[in-house]
Amino acid sequence: MKTVFVIGAGPAGLFAAQKIALAGHETILFNRDIKPGGLAEYGIYPTKDKMKVGLRKQFAKVLSLPNVYYMGHVTVGGASPVTISALREFSPAAMVFAVGAQGTKKLGLPGSEALGVYSAKDFVYHYNLLPPFAGQDFSIGKKVAIVGMGNVMVDIARWLLLDSPRQTAEEITVIARRGPFEAKFDQKEFAYVEKFLDRQAFQDELRRVQPHLARVGQDVEKLSEATFPILAKPASEPESRRLLFRFLSSPQAVHAGAGGRIERLSIGENTLVPRGEDVAAQPLNSSVDLDVDTMIFAIGDVADPSLGLPYAKDAYITHSDPTDPKRVCYEILNPETGGIMKGSFAVGWARKASEGLVGIARHDAEQGATCVNQYLANIQENTSPTPQEIRRQMESLGLRIVDKGGLEHLGKAEEAQAKAKGIPWFKFADDGEMLAAIEDQKTKEVAV
Repeated sequence: MKTVFVIGAGPAGLFAAQKIALAGHETILFNRDIKPGGLAEYGIYPTKDKMKVGLRKQFAKVLSLPNVYYMGHVTVGGASPVTISALREFSPAAMVFAVGAQGTKKLGLPGSEALGVYSAKDFVYHYNLLPPFAGQDFSIGKKVAIVGMGNVMVDIARWLLLDSPRQTAEEITVIARRGPFEAKFDQKEFAYVEKFLDRQAFQDELRRVQPHLARVGQDVEKLSEATFPILAKPASEPESRRLLFRFLSSPQAVHAGAGGRIERLSIGENTLVPRGEDVAAQPLNSSVDLDVDTMIFAIGDVADPSLGLPYAKDAYITHSDPTDPKRVCYEILNPETGGIMKGSFAVGWARKASEGLVGIARHDAEQGATCVNQYLANIQENTSPTPQEIRRQMESLGLRIVDKGGLEHLGKAEEAQAKAKGIPWFKFADDGEMLAAIEDQKTKEVAV
């Protein structure tokens, strides 16, 4: 038996750990959050209970394996007492990094440090109650700009228009770099918010961009067959709150008011040009200002460069096979030698940021775990300390580690809260509250 460290307990980390453990290896999961699940727990829309419950059952099955050990509430990184170098001192046979894409793509706009400007990832973490984001200020005004035209945009619009306990947004404007035919959201998701679409304003916007669409052969009359089937439906009574689109537009600058909060957004206008079988946005020499008091940018995520792994563009650098460019490699590159970093692997969004959903993350993790198992089969037994000794050494640094037993106590505590409040589910939104609830639940069970 060999000991493998898996850093990150989202879908990729959990499914990689499962395959490695089933091959007979001792597997230790280190997770930044107290709860496992990553984006499956804190990224999926809050009301999608059936999906979340199903995934939690799958994750519980992974954690039930006797040779899988869980250490939650352990941040690994350069600013943490637990660095990658510190983990290597325990001499694991291999380390698998499944930490996801915890960095944020920056718009790089003048004035983007203004109040009321948020990344979509952070905002989604906020309304999904992930500490510490749950307790931070994500105040929403009346006029909101969302930059991006994918499912994350739809989720945010849905939250602001339908499910937020503080529905302050009166007007949401989606800022899209390209045109309406390049919308990336799923129709079943957009159906939740389509009733808020201001049909008259949308038709006005289509007339504005129609010449640009025509120059690349796009026919506005076919839009209902492509990305906006709502246009083929009868118009309903307009809602008091409006969903608007501004196509062929790229943010250029954020302008703050006297209080430091965004009050205007300058956007540059684009046209469309052919690019192979697709189209690309080309800037024009014109711009307009929009009056907004909140801006959320949903333009994708990147891996966190501060973790301490070789990094380029959006993710950690994995080795490429010069004999087979199409081969997916999971081994992390050693920039000093140009070869692989022996025994270090990246899977999921850590390998390729924002690539696919849970199903793709699972497939990528299991493929990566296959590479890990092949590597382990060709090395000698390692002499890593026991999981219990590793935990004791980490706790000596002042860390409060949550193990599988702690997760069971937390689950019971949250079930009790939900029952007492008469609600379907309850989630603690603060690490301190979670830790206290675990200890309280332990005390109750000892008393019984």
